Amino acid sequence: MMTNKTQNPFLASIVVSSRYLSVWVAIGMLLVVCLWIAPETLTRTSLSSVMPLTSFLALAALGQMLVIMTGGIDLSTPSVMTIAALMVVGISSGADERTPFAIVAALVVSLLIGLISGLLVGVLKLNALIVTLAANQIVYGMTLAYAGTMPREAAVPPSFSAWVHAPLLGLSNVEWAAIAVSLALVLMFRYTELGRKFQSVGANPTAAWILGLRVNVYVVLAHVAACLIYGLNGVLLAGFLQSPSLVLGQPYLLGPIAAVVIGGASLNGGQANAISTWGAAFFLVLLSQLLRVLGLPTALQFAVFGIAIIGGMVISGDRIVTLIENSLMGLARFRMNDEEEAKGGAEAL
Repeated sequence: MMTNKTQNPFLASIVVSSRYLSVWVAIGMLLVVCLWIAPETLTRTSLSSVMPLTSFLALAALGQMLVIMTGGIDLSTPSVMTIAALMVVGISSGADERTPFAIVAALVVSLLIGLISGLLVGVLKLNALIVTLAANQIVYGMTLAYAGTMPREAAVPPSFSAWVHAPLLGLSNVEWAAIAVSLALVLMFRYTELGRKFQSVGANPTAAWILGLRVNVYVVLAHVAACLIYGLNGVLLAGFLQSPSLVLGQPYLLGPIAAVVIGGASLNGGQANAISTWGAAFFLVLLSQLLRVLGLPTALQFAVFGIAIIGGMVISGDRIVTLIENSLMGLARFRMNDEEEAKGGAEAL
């Protein structure tokens, strides 16, 4: 919520927009670094591998964004993605005609996981971090048991894998799916009553409750929608990899959280942007690609990647907004003092 020092509509818009500025500055700086020390990072071949990975990270981050907008953090992402991916393989058994049923079943299970987590957080008021951590462990245990019933050579149906990789207007269907989810969220938050109420609940649950909004319902919806997106991501990743493994979701535990924060979202809830979250996902994946092109040792790659995430947290949206608000407040006080001095001088004359 805006404080008194940003009640002016123009200044308020500057403050709101400023929280999403750092990610685009970071992308620009990273592109300059790539052109300077490793231009092969930006070749067509390199980018063709970067964009699908960006799409997978962006989808996971968009689901995480919904939970963070309600003031929580979701740690169930890896297990939901993994069980959805393995269900596509196990239920379809490599048969094209069973693919639709396998995909629907995977998404329904993902939805149910989100519903249970959402009810525990939204209705029983349990801590979202703890609930989703427990959900991650429970679902992963279920995944291990389910994987034990599958043949070792199991793979997704070839037609589905071909569809995932198929190009359309220069982009694969994976990338188009991620773009579609992003645009849907942008349109929802900008033009629908549901989106505006969702943001209000996240920004100030107490005020939203006083206004008659059912806060618990929106918290449950956030977890359900997030897990549904995770499930979709797992399904697409299964088609992309063809033979998904039990470690499929592991890279998506902290990466999506980092992307949401670097993208300017407020950890206090309410404020987030799907486009800047997409940009943050691209930044993180391109950074990883740069480190690989440079041939750095794996240990050093992890260290540099971690430092980049910490840097993103340091210049997070909340910090930028606070800095700009304090600057505006200082400027307002300076002008007020000048006006008072001028008024006092006029009275003395």
